[in-house]
Amino acid sequence: MELIYAALLIHKSGNEINEESLKKVLTAAGATADDSKIKALVAALDGVDIEQAIKEAATVSAAPAATATEEAPKAEEKKEEKKEDDGQAAAGLGALFG
Repeated sequence: MELIYAALLIHKSGNEINEESLKKVLTAAGATADDSKIKALVAALDGVDIEQAIKEAATVSAAPAATATEEAPKAEEKKEEKKEDDGQAAAGLGALFG
C-alpha cells in the first residue's frame, strides 16, 4: 500500500513516477523499498491516466454507499415490526401469570 501512496504523492506533486522517485519517497517515509515491487508498479502504471483511474474508483466506491442508504429504511421497518412482536409476546406472558 505504501507504494501506491508514494505513487499518488509523486503524481500529485506533478513529478514523473519512476523507480528513483518511488525509492526516495519510501525512504523518506521510513518504509522499506522492495526493488522488484517498485519495478512492477512502474511498469503497471506505464500509460495509465491516473486522474481518470481516480475518478473511476470514486464512482465505483460511491455506488455501494448509495445502495446502502436505499436499504436503510427497509432495515428500520423490520426493527419496528420486531418491537411490535416483542410487545405482543410480553402481553401474552403477562396473561399466563395473572
